[in-house]
Amino acid sequence: MFNKQNVIFWVEDYLFYPTSSIQIFLSFLLYPLSLLYTLVVLLKRVLKKTIKPPIPVVSIGNLTIGGSGKTPFLISLVGEQKDIAIILRGYGRSSKGLHIITKDSPIEISGDEAMLYALSIPNATVIVSEDRLEAIEHAYKLGLKTAYLDDGFSKSHIEKFDILLRPNPEPRFGFTLPSGAYREPKFLYNKADMVVEENIDFKREVTIDNPTPRMLLVTAISKPKRLDKYLPKNIIGKVYFVDHYKYNKKELQELVEKHSATSILTTEKDMVKMKNFGINLSILSLHVEINSNIRTRVNEYLDNFR
Repeated sequence: MFNKQNVIFWVEDYLFYPTSSIQIFLSFLLYPLSLLYTLVVLLKRVLKKTIKPPIPVVSIGNLTIGGSGKTPFLISLVGEQKDIAIILRGYGRSSKGLHIITKDSPIEISGDEAMLYALSIPNATVIVSEDRLEAIEHAYKLGLKTAYLDDGFSKSHIEKFDILLRPNPEPRFGFTLPSGAYREPKFLYNKADMVVEENIDFKREVTIDNPTPRMLLVTAISKPKRLDKYLPKNIIGKVYFVDHYKYNKKELQELVEKHSATSILTTEKDMVKMKNFGINLSILSLHVEINSNIRTRVNEYLDNFR
């Protein structure tokens, strides 16, 4: 029987950590397409005219598809700053265009990541928009002093301070799509203002809020196996959905009953889509500790912006 989720997880393994002979063969078979893809990506960068925005912009990005910890990194980076905008596309939302997101916004308008920002950084103005430059200009009109872009490295037409997060571990092959996990060629790390790595430039600390005796892990993030090292021993099962999956109350209740779980253990990004269902949740709360030199470099850029 066809299982969409299993197919997606197989593709993730193929792109990041191919091990089977079929996956490795496919990587090299599609390599000519990766060269063509890379050429298109580079041409777009070369042909776009760089625009200086009205306020300084700091971008947190990565070269690979899927999650690399951008959201908790950015939450930690901005800290208690005021008069800032957090700008992102808003993956998983049903809405189109530009929207300002608050903790009371419908999840259909915000998407999960934007809602997590709104809940985690109450001093920030969270803006979702397909057009990042339009969102930056809107932030300027609102009187905000700095814009932070979530996943903005590919927006090469915007002058900004680029921070790139290296995945840990890195993909087995340094190929671009469709042969590997890189959406932009790996040598573009050299174009970033800063490249940061976990356990060198920042550290993650995970705690569990509201732990219970029988927790069922339910999550819809890319590469969900990366959570394994943070899980307690009393996990009674793991249920994975595709990235940005839209949960419904009935299916989660059925999972709780099926596994006789005392709570659902999930990530903060998943929590924003479950919090109104009345289901007991245990949260994998992630805190990122950033080295002081990163904030120093960012502050220097903001202070010298003209």
